[in-house]
Amino acid sequence: QVQLVESGGGLVQAGASLRLSCAHSGPTSTTYATGWFRQAPGKEREFLAAISWSGGRKRYADSVTGRFTVSRDNSKSTVYLQMNSLKPEDTAVYYCAAAGRTVGWALPASYDYWGPGIQVTVSS
Repeated sequence: QVQLVESGGGLVQAGASLRLSCAHSGPTSTTYATGWFRQAPGKEREFLAAISWSGGRKRYADSVTGRFTVSRDNSKSTVYLQMNSLKPEDTAVYYCAAAGRTVGWALPASYDYWGPGIQVTVSS
């Protein structure tokens, strides 16, 4: 059973940076990519970024391109989401997820396992 746990969230002021971590445990043979999503109150879950197991493929949502960077360190079984120039509209619960598919990374339905989520709050 794959397990994912996010960390690194919190309360920051607009313009600040945060780095989220996603610790991955369990079998990895069925995981092709790890993605990051967020969900604000009253809104649908939104795709942010995804990275392949090797790190050779990355994909970003237009809304975060240039501000957010996804990376991974397989020696630590951890995927990171570096978030810069944070805005109040970035406030949400952030989730990482593991996908066993090579396509459709922007779709929540492509992911088989999810972390519990972590709150990020950006004050103005």
